Amino acid sequence: MAKIKILKCHCGCVELELTLPNGFENLRKCNCSICSKRNAVVASVSINNLKVVKGETELSEYTFNTHTAKHYFCSICGIYTHHQRRSVPSEYGFNIACVDGVKIEDYKDVRYLDGRDNHPKDTN
Repeated sequence: MAKIKILKCHCGCVELELTLPNGFENLRKCNCSICSKRNAVVASVSINNLKVVKGETELSEYTFNTHTAKHYFCSICGIYTHHQRRSVPSEYGFNIACVDGVKIEDYKDVRYLDGRDNHPKDTN
């Protein structure tokens, strides 16, 4: 049975519903320019398994470089909630620290990705 989790920004204006058939998948931190500055631990979910249930109008979108990935933040408190992935556009990455009850220090299986110098969508 799929696990349903609620993700909220800091102020609670933005709320997402996540359907996670296998729990948190593909935990990672990346060193690209935006990820290194926000320092979030991110997991993946298919686009069909993330639904904005509150505060859609409060979400701000940010893109840069190729403008492929779409990064979403609460316009009130500034917290990064999720992004449509550049490397896998059929998935969202989401900030696990925004899921109620999660302590990021409990997760030891976080992979580190070199998105700065070796992003899978970059070509040489």
